[in-house]
Amino acid sequence: MTRLILIVFTLFFSIQSFASYILIPMDAVSQAEHLKAYGITYWTLERQLKVKWLLNYRGGSFLLPDAPDIRKECQIRGVTFEVISDSRATQILEEISSPSQNMEAVVLEKAPRIAVYSPKGNQPWDDAVTMVLSYAEIPYEVVYDEEVLSDHLLLYDWLHLHHEDFTGQYGKFYRAYRAAPWYIQNKKEAEALATKLGYSKVSEAKRDVALKIRDYVIGGGFMFAMCSAADSFDIALAAQGVDICEPMFDGDPSESGYQSKIDFNRTFAFKDFILERSPMVYEFSSIDMTVKRRIKKELDYFSLMDFSAKWDPIPCMLVQNHTSLVKGFMGQTTSFDRKNVKANVLVMGENKTNGEARYIHGIRGKGFYTFYGGHDPEDYQHRVGDPKTELALHPNSPGYRLILNNVLFPAAKKKKQKT
Repeated sequence: MTRLILIVFTLFFSIQSFASYILIPMDAVSQAEHLKAYGITYWTLERQLKVKWLLNYRGGSFLLPDAPDIRKECQIRGVTFEVISDSRATQILEEISSPSQNMEAVVLEKAPRIAVYSPKGNQPWDDAVTMVLSYAEIPYEVVYDEEVLSDHLLLYDWLHLHHEDFTGQYGKFYRAYRAAPWYIQNKKEAEALATKLGYSKVSEAKRDVALKIRDYVIGGGFMFAMCSAADSFDIALAAQGVDICEPMFDGDPSESGYQSKIDFNRTFAFKDFILERSPMVYEFSSIDMTVKRRIKKELDYFSLMDFSAKWDPIPCMLVQNHTSLVKGFMGQTTSFDRKNVKANVLVMGENKTNGEARYIHGIRGKGFYTFYGGHDPEDYQHRVGDPKTELALHPNSPGYRLILNNVLFPAAKKKKQKT
C-alpha cells in the first residue's frame, strides 16, 4: 500500500511538472490563428488568471497557466498551443531575461474594459476594430456622444475612435455623397443629437466630445484611433473656439483667416498642418498623405520599428508581430506626413519609400494614445458600400495584429517606463 501511494504521488507530480503551462506561439510558422490567440489571452484574463506576454519571443508569444478549460477553448477556437513543463517554462523565461536577448516577459493582469466610439446606427461601411474584436471574441461596448459627455468613459480602460469626423464636416463626403440618402439621414441624425445635447451646431458638440476624450486620456486612459478619427480629433482640439466649417455643414460661413487661429499646442500628435478649406475636397488637412503619396499597390508596405524589450517595453508591446514588414492599405487618412508629426511622438511604423508615418504612439498626461493610418488592413482601398472583410480568410493578418496589441496593452502590469 505504501509503495502504491508513492507511485501515485510520483505520477501526480510528474504530470504536474510536465504540464504546468500553455504556450501560445505567435511566430509565422506555428500559429494557425494569430487573431483568435489574442481572444484566448483576453478570455484567460477575464477569469482572473495572469498571463505573461513574451515580447520578441517567437513573434510575441503568450504563456498561460495550464488548465483543461483553457486547452479546450484553444481547440474550439482553432488556436495553436503547446503544453510545456514547468522546467521548460523556466528555461524560456531565463532565456528571455538574459541581458544578451532583446526580449522581455510582461505580466498581463486584468482584462481591460473596452469601449468603441461609434454612432448607434453605424455607417454603411465597416470598422476594422469592431470586426477584429468580434472575430477574436473580445467583448466591447459601444459609446457615442451622449455617453462621452456624461463621463461614461471613466468606466473603461481602452477607447477606440470610430472613423469619425470630430470637426463637424460630416467626413468631408459632401462632394460625392451629398445627395445620397444615407448621407442626408446621417446629417439629420447628427443635428438632432446635437440639439438634444444642447448645442446649436454639430461642430460644437463634436468639439466638446473631443475635449472629454482628451481629458480621459490625460487622466490615465488608453485611446486608439484609426483613419480619419486620428487627424480630425487633433484638428478639433486645435480649432477650439474657431469656426472652420462652411455653410453646408453648419449653416453659416467659416471664420475669416481661421488658419492663423489654429493652436497646435492643444493637439496630441500633429503640428503645423494646413487645413483644407474647400468642402469639395475629400480631405481635412495636410496631415494625410493619401493624395501626396506615389506608391504602387504591390510596393506598398510599411516597416515596424525595432525597440528594446527591456528598456522600451511599451512600444515593443505595440509592435509585436510575426513579421516586421506589414502590407499597406489606404483610407481617408492613409498615413501621416512626418513634417506634421510632433518631435515627442514615437513613430512605430513607417514606409521606407517616402518616410510617411503609418503607426504612431504618444503619452498625454497619465494616459497613452496610438494613431494608425488607413481603414482596413486587409482591404487595400475600401470604398463606401463595399462588402465587409471576412477575417476568417485572414486569421494571421499582421495589420490586424497591431490593433489587438493595443487592446491588450492596458492589461500590462504598470511599472515606470525606462525611457
